Amino acid sequence: MDVTRRNFLLSTTAAAAGATLTAKPAGTSGETPTRVAQASAHPAARGFNAADPALKFDLVIAGGDVLDPSQTLRGKRDIGIKFGQIAAIAPSLPADRAAQRIDAAGTLVTPGLVDLHTHLVPHLGIGLPADELVPITAVTTAVSAGDAGWQTFGALRHYAMPQSRTRIFAFVHIASIGLAGGIAPGEMLNIDYANVDGCAKTVVENADVVLGVKVRITDSVVGQNGLEPLRRALRAAEMAGKQVPVMCHIGAAPGSLSDLLDLLRPGDILTHTYSGAGNNTVQNGRLLPAARAAKQRGVIFDVGHGGGSFDYTVCEPALQQGAPPDTISSDIHAVSINTPGYPTLPNVMSKFLNLGMSLEDVVAKATVEPAKIIGRVPGLGTLQVGAPADVAIFDLVDGPVEFVDTRQNRRTGTKKLVPVLTVRGGRPFGRPPMPFPFTY
Repeated sequence: MDVTRRNFLLSTTAAAAGATLTAKPAGTSGETPTRVAQASAHPAARGFNAADPALKFDLVIAGGDVLDPSQTLRGKRDIGIKFGQIAAIAPSLPADRAAQRIDAAGTLVTPGLVDLHTHLVPHLGIGLPADELVPITAVTTAVSAGDAGWQTFGALRHYAMPQSRTRIFAFVHIASIGLAGGIAPGEMLNIDYANVDGCAKTVVENADVVLGVKVRITDSVVGQNGLEPLRRALRAAEMAGKQVPVMCHIGAAPGSLSDLLDLLRPGDILTHTYSGAGNNTVQNGRLLPAARAAKQRGVIFDVGHGGGSFDYTVCEPALQQGAPPDTISSDIHAVSINTPGYPTLPNVMSKFLNLGMSLEDVVAKATVEPAKIIGRVPGLGTLQVGAPADVAIFDLVDGPVEFVDTRQNRRTGTKKLVPVLTVRGGRPFGRPPMPFPFTY
């Protein structure tokens, strides 16, 4: 079988990512190999026997109200951590089996949050430092939504990712410069920046950390180029392999939004789904038929709250008409964090909690559901034995609260998630108990 450079890169990078590639024989269809993510529903514990009744835990998070949607688990539990992995979840773990212990009584304990749409790459456009924000985000895994294009991706790969305790994945922007120029001028005003081959090359060569291709389709971003940046993003994703998604940003998109929605494939991600910036998924109080059709064929509806992309008057009818989010994300960055909507992921989750979604559903859409899309870390977004020991501890505030969207619409409620402590890989952020030495 002839091996092209691209097929060779696909096979080697996917192997490094813990994925498998299924290739058709040469000459059968001319298609690129299919990437099949191996995100096991039952991760295997490494370095210890979880069934050992005398197992000593590095850390125990004790007495919290544990909620793990991946296991339909809710109740008071102790969580034992060993070698950076979840080692046990039990009604009670003896104190003498814990080297260190966190008392979580009276709090809500969930998997560490997984934020599918962030800009947490400092010094690259609008990015912020991920680790610095953990006390207010409880995010242990973040996805960079197009901060880097193919010409700037090296900065993300070799600078931001290695220096962050927060686990970072990325979408590569179809624009070669990514968001290096900040929010304006639009990176797609010059269509020459949309280099399909360069983008596909970067996706393939970094398949262990790159999830797909990002594109922003807003009139001020694309100018006279209309939907051409999206078409090029789709071509780059298809060139990189099957099941490589495009994340498409909308908000005052040019032309007919239905035309844009009709281009999206199953597995592609529509972000800013509930934006009220113009040309919305809900028009005249009704969900667009093209939006309903997109959701039905498997396009993923992502929130991407940000500083200008969440409108209650769009979201509420969409929820009522059968278009809830598949993933809840923040679109947190250096501009949005200073807006009244305050898009930390727990705050965005709280908005949906007060819109009538169950706590279990809200947590799932910010943990296990985005983790499935990432598809590279067994057990990510769960508290299953053998999963990464990423844990978020919250106060679930029960009392009058008020929220504001990005159009100054206000809503009141009675529930709010407030981060207390976050643990990544068995190490707490920001406060004792700390292991000695603090290796990571």
